[in-house]
Amino acid sequence: MIDVVLESLDDAKAEQTVAIDIVGKSSLSDHMVVTSGRSHRHVGAVADQLTKALKDNGYDKPRVEGLPHCDWVLVDAGDVIVHIFRPEVREFYNIEKMWQAEFGENAH
Repeated sequence: MIDVVLESLDDAKAEQTVAIDIVGKSSLSDHMVVTSGRSHRHVGAVADQLTKALKDNGYDKPRVEGLPHCDWVLVDAGDVIVHIFRPEVREFYNIEKMWQAEFGENAH
């Protein structure tokens, strides 16, 4: 599934795509992908194209949140969670920094 997601994002001209392996960090999913669209319209188009690509490749329809505003759209496909941001919103939340951090056994 991660390959379908990354190929779709590339085809949709998503920018600064980062794929993060979160196995062992979260029970929610295996991968988290963070990417950017240039505008509200581009963020919505990237999300629509990703949803279509997942369905066309036999994956169940993902849950999508945030489409009305398109500042931050979340596409939850189960094994892969995709966050699509406008650049300034992505910079503000900076979620990839949190998920890329290494957590030691004794971290609190």
